[in-house]
Amino acid sequence: MTALVYRMKRVLSGNADDSNSSSDGPMDSFKRLRQQSEDPADAESKWACLPQEILLHIFQYLPLLDRAFASQVSRGWNHAFHMPELWRCFEFELNQPASSYLKATHPDLIKQIIKRHSNHLQFVSFKVDSSTESAEAACDILSQLVNCSLKTLGLISTARPSFMELPKSHFISALTVVFVNSKSLSSLKIDDTPVDDPSLKVLVANNSDTLKLLKMSSCPHVSPAGILCVADQCHGLRELALNYHLLSDELLLALSSEKHVHLEHLRIDVVSENPGQQFHTIKKSSWDAMVRHSPKFNLVMYFFLYEDEFGPFFREEIPVTHLYFGRSVSKEVLGRVGMNCPRLVELVVCANGLRPLDEELIRIAERCQHLTAIGLGECEVSCSAFVEFVKMCGRRLSQLSIMEEVLIPDQKFGLDEIHWEVSKHLGRVWFPDMMPTW
Repeated sequence: MTALVYRMKRVLSGNADDSNSSSDGPMDSFKRLRQQSEDPADAESKWACLPQEILLHIFQYLPLLDRAFASQVSRGWNHAFHMPELWRCFEFELNQPASSYLKATHPDLIKQIIKRHSNHLQFVSFKVDSSTESAEAACDILSQLVNCSLKTLGLISTARPSFMELPKSHFISALTVVFVNSKSLSSLKIDDTPVDDPSLKVLVANNSDTLKLLKMSSCPHVSPAGILCVADQCHGLRELALNYHLLSDELLLALSSEKHVHLEHLRIDVVSENPGQQFHTIKKSSWDAMVRHSPKFNLVMYFFLYEDEFGPFFREEIPVTHLYFGRSVSKEVLGRVGMNCPRLVELVVCANGLRPLDEELIRIAERCQHLTAIGLGECEVSCSAFVEFVKMCGRRLSQLSIMEEVLIPDQKFGLDEIHWEVSKHLGRVWFPDMMPTW
């Protein structure tokens, strides 16, 4: 403790070597005199008597284990460690040494938190590794939160399968405890869990007036009817993230009703579980209703499909604003994107193949007047077409991430001069991204 005190005092009081400077004022002389009169014991006692509000501010920046060690310094620091304000936001890290290199929240600390601070918890998340033991531990903690009123809850699996390996009844029972006792839940993130329709009805019955964000991708036991129930009853819902199989015309119309607030973000993950999977079509009239009701909402879509599965998509106009293709996508599909995505703001294409995307890129520049960000990975575009694309979009392109391997030199531009031409149209210095050499 003595060494810590002296180090901090030296930082706060400045360089001791300057103490003989003739420019020192009376205040500096007084500080030096006071420091010289203090012995280590006096210094330690003053650190132990720091005001509670300052200790609280410091403790908020400490990892949990360091915070626990600091609480042993004095009674005052131990009292600060148990202040309710310090336990409103907490993340339980549950990892098994055999399956994760991440540190876990110590079991003794978890017991102390449940015993003394469960009624203070408001913003809680669980970070769980792939082991069933960690998922079971998370459920055990959830089932004990009977005296708390959570505002946000997040169940984060750092690797699969985690919660999906648990008995469904065990998980639902633990989650229902939180749904029933937390009457003001505003944010719920439960990806990759066995949550089902009946448990969502419990959520709605107890938190319909407060729920604003719901994120539940990869929850196979939830049906379109279950998510429709949430939209019908939770009129304050502003952000929604789910898999495409839960998206329906009825859901979009429910979110577009007069009694529902304006939706701000809708994220849809379009994921193929098996090659050749069939996907349903959403009517253009349903999307139009959403745009009329919430004209500024962001529609974010992540596609992880095989090329022959894009049949139902982009045949008609769709109000997508942020579009990400995680697998190879064909020239034809990108051509349809240029024709039918007028609200597009951001486009990321991870792969396309060996056919140049010149025409498709020009069409996107022509039709997508709000485009401000684009990223191209394993694709091919001629240097001339790329320069023309940048020229058409102009300085509204705030993000331009293109791998150097994407650009194909032609008669007009080579790789040595393209960055000058692109920089001229962007109004700032630009270079293509380089592939790491390791």
